[in-house]
Amino acid sequence: MKTLEVHLPKVIGHRGAARYAPENTLAGIRKAAALGAGWVEIDIRLLRDGNLAVIHDATLDRTTDGHGPVIRQSAASLCALDAGSWFGRRFRGERVPLLGDVLDLADNLGLGVNIEVKRSNGREKQTAAALIGVLRAMPRRPAVLVSSFSVLMLKAVRAADRALALGFLAERPNALSLAQARVLGCVSFHCNASRLRAGDVARIKEAEMYACAYTVNDADQAGRLWGWGVDAVFSDIPDVIIVAAR
Repeated sequence: MKTLEVHLPKVIGHRGAARYAPENTLAGIRKAAALGAGWVEIDIRLLRDGNLAVIHDATLDRTTDGHGPVIRQSAASLCALDAGSWFGRRFRGERVPLLGDVLDLADNLGLGVNIEVKRSNGREKQTAAALIGVLRAMPRRPAVLVSSFSVLMLKAVRAADRALALGFLAERPNALSLAQARVLGCVSFHCNASRLRAGDVARIKEAEMYACAYTVNDADQAGRLWGWGVDAVFSDIPDVIIVAAR
């Protein structure tokens, strides 16, 4: 296998530690670290002012007290929203962080970060430029892997930075997606754990990429995936799956 640009652990905290704290928040990142995760996965979306918000959905409604599309927000308006009360009263006042906030915290906690860039409907170049701008502006940053379901987004990120580690997201690998991942120089291929098969993992490894699976919250499933050669699983309960990995 070729020398990979990142070193992924067997368990990565999904959206922080999404079973224990509101997803994609600083509280979630801290919780993942406290549970023993070495890496976390987060999602980012472009705001109208060019900043990058750490949030999964295209709209605010599910995980904040705001409403409407994320793209219509600015960093200032986003900071006024509560992103914790929906999860539990003790998280009241938790905010939607910006990407730089999460990377600063992750660096302080010694965590690597898988940044999943969500689809952006024609704003791929703008999103990629904003992402690379944040990364390059940091005097110090954690280990980073950038992934996406959007081939256009991955192409834009690769054009903006030739050296950044990329991960290809798909439900399952096929000949086209594996070829696209190789052309982009991806170091990892991320699949839906419930759809992944042993032969899929073998094909990913033959293509000299990490085989990763999302979202795994069952220890037996994790063991089966590792037995097939999966390198890393994403979990909402990283502490439970970490125990299974020992």
